[in-house]
Amino acid sequence: MKCFASFLRRSRYAIIAVLVTAAAFSLSMALYGMEFSAVAYPLIVCGAVCAVMGAVAFFRYKRKYSALNQLCGEILISLENLPDPDDDNEERYQELLETLFLEKNVLSAAADKRYDDLTVYFSLWAHQIKTPITALSLALQSAEFSEKDEFSEYLQRIEQYVEMALCYVQLDSDNSDLVIREHSLDDIVKQAIRRFSKQFIRRKLTLVYEPSDITVLTDEKLLLFVIEQLISNALKYTPRGSIEIALEPADPPVLTISDTGIGIASEDLPRIFERGFTGSNGRTDKRATGIGLYLCKRICERLGYSIVALSNNSGTQVRVTLCQPHVDTRE
Repeated sequence: MKCFASFLRRSRYAIIAVLVTAAAFSLSMALYGMEFSAVAYPLIVCGAVCAVMGAVAFFRYKRKYSALNQLCGEILISLENLPDPDDDNEERYQELLETLFLEKNVLSAAADKRYDDLTVYFSLWAHQIKTPITALSLALQSAEFSEKDEFSEYLQRIEQYVEMALCYVQLDSDNSDLVIREHSLDDIVKQAIRRFSKQFIRRKLTLVYEPSDITVLTDEKLLLFVIEQLISNALKYTPRGSIEIALEPADPPVLTISDTGIGIASEDLPRIFERGFTGSNGRTDKRATGIGLYLCKRICERLGYSIVALSNNSGTQVRVTLCQPHVDTRE
């Protein structure tokens, strides 16, 4: 119906011309006193001819209409299925379309090259910057001064920001080293806890965690990044009290990280996983970047997980549902 209506709009001037011509022809014959049968017969013949020609034109139009609709899904890939032009104007339009298509390919190739160069450079920089960070960490371990633990925490935060930046670049890369295998969830959680153990001690926060024997199919590095980021956020916004890491043995299992911190404002809660959003807590803490939770959301989506946050005045709970990953595994 949409195609037929479009055909009528396109052919409206021809239809009007035929109708006006038929009316003028009939009126002229009537004025000369000719019999109705003498007038009707040529009108019927002309009408039949016009109907046949109109039907042929419509079916040609419908075929082109269908071809163009199909082309909408592949126009960014190829112009090979463009229908043949009916006139010079359509031919000029197709030439313009081909020019734009070629220019788009040139710009896309240039943009892809710039992105690949940026990814390579930034990945190299991130790996190189870890060398002085490691050296400083070793130097701090052997040093003796009152602010040693505080400086170690600052250094750890720098390393965490470097990892966030590297993860941000690699998530959109086609060469991301995603490796899905079976891993002990307890081993991954313990790695994250060990990294922040000194901060728990220095801040005098209680850690509540009961080991589990659950095995999950995941990318260890990415899931570890998510858990570390969630623990880091809990530490950042929990001045006193406790942080609890628990696993709900549901199907699929749900990993929860809860704290007794300052919580998240109700108006900010729906947007905390948006890129760059820091909310009212971020305006108070100038160090907030609004990238950490965004990366957690992206990683969970890539692994086939879901992540949600619940909060009130007595703290925040983040729930990660460890669904089966919707990706191909490879050794």
